[in-house]
Amino acid sequence: MDDHIIMLTTLPDEHAARTLARTLVSAKLAACINIMPRMTSIYSWKGKLEEGQEHLLLIKTRADRYNAIEQAIRAEHPYELPEIIATPISHGLPEYMNWIDENSQ
Repeated sequence: MDDHIIMLTTLPDEHAARTLARTLVSAKLAACINIMPRMTSIYSWKGKLEEGQEHLLLIKTRADRYNAIEQAIRAEHPYELPEIIATPISHGLPEYMNWIDENSQ
């Protein structure tokens, strides 16, 4: 199962989140992307405490697609330092993992 990952990124608004998600899925870089509803993020940035509204993307893909997705996120992301995190999928329904393979190549 270590061939699959979930990548995370946040975007400042729903339009930007949908645009990036459609780009990645259309390019077959990801099989599925869930856009979580608006949430509040509290973080430290350049020595100041910040608070803002964001949308979280859960990107299901193959591990070998990480670099291409990172490049696509960097190219389209409005933030100076976008959140780009990946975590391996250790277990999953085999049929679903096969579906990820088929749709992210």
